[in-house]
Amino acid sequence: MNNWIEKQRALIDFSVANLGRRRGRNLGLFLAYTLLVFLLASVVLYGDALRREARLLLADAPELVVQRLTAGRHDLAPEGWLEKLRGLRGVRSVEGRLWGYYFDPAVAANYTLLVPSEAPPAPGQMVIGAALARARGLAVGDVLSLRSFDGKPYAFTLVGVLDADSELVSADLMLVNGVDFRAFFGVEPGLFTDLVLRVANPSEVRKLAEKVLERLPGARVIAREEMRRSYEAAFNWRQGVLLTFLSTLMAAFALLAWDKASGLSAEERREIGILKAVGWETGDVLRMKLWEGALVSLCAFLAGYVLAWLHVFYADAPLFTAVLKGWSVLYPRFALTPQVDVAQIATLFFLTVLPFVAATVVPVWRAATLDPDEVMRE
Repeated sequence: MNNWIEKQRALIDFSVANLGRRRGRNLGLFLAYTLLVFLLASVVLYGDALRREARLLLADAPELVVQRLTAGRHDLAPEGWLEKLRGLRGVRSVEGRLWGYYFDPAVAANYTLLVPSEAPPAPGQMVIGAALARARGLAVGDVLSLRSFDGKPYAFTLVGVLDADSELVSADLMLVNGVDFRAFFGVEPGLFTDLVLRVANPSEVRKLAEKVLERLPGARVIAREEMRRSYEAAFNWRQGVLLTFLSTLMAAFALLAWDKASGLSAEERREIGILKAVGWETGDVLRMKLWEGALVSLCAFLAGYVLAWLHVFYADAPLFTAVLKGWSVLYPRFALTPQVDVAQIATLFFLTVLPFVAATVVPVWRAATLDPDEVMRE
């Protein structure tokens, strides 16, 4: 065992020295390789982190959301629907929600006004998201005047700013009182934007959705799982756009690997012939070249992955933020939670390292199986 370890150490030392003799070429290869891994890993890490944050935020969402449809469009739900749904077995609670959108021409952005079910602000007061506060330059105690549905000014006093940790979903959010909401949008008493159902047994969500539709044929029922899939589909689409753009780099890398597999340079063939002439076996030559490819690819992979990790979790991925978060005036700012995913690392490893190492070994095996004089004459 010790002899094998010593032999591998000697091969590694020789491989490092051999790489140093072609320093310029190998440095360029290393930088290009690192850049490819960095870009691919950044997109994958950022997309997965956003999906993970969305799953965490939706963990406390209601199991079912019921909306009224009129002519195929979302309409206000009457209060009578609450009584029809409260009698369903397996439903813990049914509540009516008030929420809506308001376009603010001052910043050319849409706000989401919501009446919280617990501890709503007092009439005339509001709590807003951190991104909205930055966009309007608001602080606690300031007054924000907006135009209501009838064109009249409606003033809100800011009494709080939502925690930045929830900015993924609260960037454009305004929490207001139910009285203010109805007066601002002209919503009559007894009407709600939609209804939310809390279910006692999560495994019965699908069955309860069917019962809701039986009692309310003109309704649309949205399950929490469907909301999660919608978030993931949006992030997958945006991630796919970037990966399609980066496919040109992957194609260039594939051409590089193909070039290495197509044959060795005259200098490399002469080097293999000399090693065979002085007594090296075919297996030794293969192992030496394998170590060369492995050292370059592993170092480039580690460097690219670490740089991608820092780029995503500590620099907020400035290269891809606009695409993956979406195009919006009110960009959310939030800290992504670092997490190591072994399957993710293995996938990136198989996509970038193994093809390069294989492309390095194949032409060496061809040359190493020939006689030394034949190799050097080629």
